Amino acid sequence: MIVESHAHYDDKAFDEDREALLESLPKEGIGYVINIGASLETTENTIALTKKYPFMFGAAGVHPSETGELNEENFAWLKEQCTQPKIVAVGEIGLDYYWDEPDRQIQKKWFDRQMELAREVELPMIIHSRDAAGDTLDMMKAAGAGAIGGVIHCFSYSKEIAREFLDMNFYFGIGGVITFQNAKKLKEAVAYIPMENILLETDSPYLAPVPYRGKRNSSLYLPLIAKEIARIKGLDEDEVISVSTENAKRLFGIQ
Repeated sequence: MIVESHAHYDDKAFDEDREALLESLPKEGIGYVINIGASLETTENTIALTKKYPFMFGAAGVHPSETGELNEENFAWLKEQCTQPKIVAVGEIGLDYYWDEPDRQIQKKWFDRQMELAREVELPMIIHSRDAAGDTLDMMKAAGAGAIGGVIHCFSYSKEIAREFLDMNFYFGIGGVITFQNAKKLKEAVAYIPMENILLETDSPYLAPVPYRGKRNSSLYLPLIAKEIARIKGLDEDEVISVSTENAKRLFGIQ
């Protein structure tokens, strides 16, 4: 059994065959899926999916690129959603400096508020950090993120930065990018990160692994990611799957 630790099955890319695809996952060895909120709307969609599918859990949060929509009123609504029975994390939250909008100060304000929210509701965090390693680390340290816990989604930094996140005992979401030929820095980091800190993810519908790169991604491709991690770490593929599954169940409190 594999746990998909990060997917967006409410995305319009799945509108034509969402039900058929999701119903096929348990038969293909995908035991649980964590569907991720990236805005107020997608958090609402995620909750609806968790109610429909027994194997699906969710995260409630607002992606840094969407933080311009947040205000005190809808932030209070977001906090309420964190009490839903199958919401197991706050996310995805963080900083994204690849894009210029919204302003970095807005991103920082709501990253800080959502970390505090995770502490209040006692849920782990799913961190999105793109081209923003220094500020992400500084803010996490200031917020005492190590006591909250969570995962660095789609980890893409060096092994030196991985060490900093490891010092906070964070997990690392490893997805399809690990199969890309040009992902040398990530492969070095994965060789370094202990298996006990690795989760498998796809970020579906994005970032499909080789040989499906550029096409729509799905949790059915998780074995390709596990296979490449196994090759890098000199492990058996089944071990990568079993350890990452236990990691995800432990982090998200799935029995």
